[in-house]
Amino acid sequence: MIQRVLIEERQLNMLRTAFGQQIMAYLYDDKIIEIMLNPDGRVHYERIGEGKVATDIYIPAEQSENIVKLVASFKNHVANEEHPEVAAELPFQGARFQGWLPPVVNRACFSIRRRAIAIFTLDQYVEQGALTNNQSEGLKRAVHERKNIVVVGGTGSGKTTFCNALLAELTGSQDRVLVIEDLPELQVDVDDLVSMTTTSFVSMRELVKGSLRMRPDRIIIGEVRDGSALDLLKAWNTGHPGGVCTIHANSVESTPYRFEDLIQEAVVTVPRTLILQAIDLIVFIARDRAGKRKITDLVELSGYQNNQYLLTPYKV
Repeated sequence: MIQRVLIEERQLNMLRTAFGQQIMAYLYDDKIIEIMLNPDGRVHYERIGEGKVATDIYIPAEQSENIVKLVASFKNHVANEEHPEVAAELPFQGARFQGWLPPVVNRACFSIRRRAIAIFTLDQYVEQGALTNNQSEGLKRAVHERKNIVVVGGTGSGKTTFCNALLAELTGSQDRVLVIEDLPELQVDVDDLVSMTTTSFVSMRELVKGSLRMRPDRIIIGEVRDGSALDLLKAWNTGHPGGVCTIHANSVESTPYRFEDLIQEAVVTVPRTLILQAIDLIVFIARDRAGKRKITDLVELSGYQNNQYLLTPYKV
């Protein structure tokens, strides 16, 4: 036991040294939400209220490759030409690391997404002008009425942060909540909580199926990105309403079709009735060039006609 602790501490020190003083400072800066190293060696970051910033920091190729390999080693993974991708949770601030090695890139690069420490509430989104007061009250009502809510947007649009704002409405709830993610980012302040994460050997779909045998009241998914979409919608539609999930899509209109694409990874025929019955609300969040987020659409999935899903504004 003592030897293992010493080994882990040595690995941590090696990681700290490899990242360097400045990146470690960024990791502990509560306003920075993402740190990015490009193949050209330049470091960028995104700070709340400031947007994306290109720094004057450059990391040599040898150091950046060493960082990616050390992160993999810390998680007992291998990173080399045959296994050039490293996706892991860092031991610092619960940050999410995504790194790549050659030959898929010409030089090692990575992105680090910091886990939110402070949870923004829906009221704070209103104060910042990202959400109207009516939208906020409507979403609060939807959470308490156990509507199934899908938060949609592009990469870096703030879907997870907004999900945490929705989940903050459950604070003090007596519901048994199951949270399933690839990496832990969602935060729910309830007494009866089970958080589950995927591994190299256990898929999102397996966790969603297994969660049904754990008597959940609500099932929350960090991000739907594969055939687990089918299992999630089945769960939401069979006695486990009040769920929240995120999904990548370009608009509210394309969201149901994105679910169709993912469902077809599991079955050939898409059960459109299931999509219509399981999804209540779709929220689209966008980010402008200055890095400011805004809820641009809040709609109900109300039907299917003439080969199109029907969306109607949510009556708030």
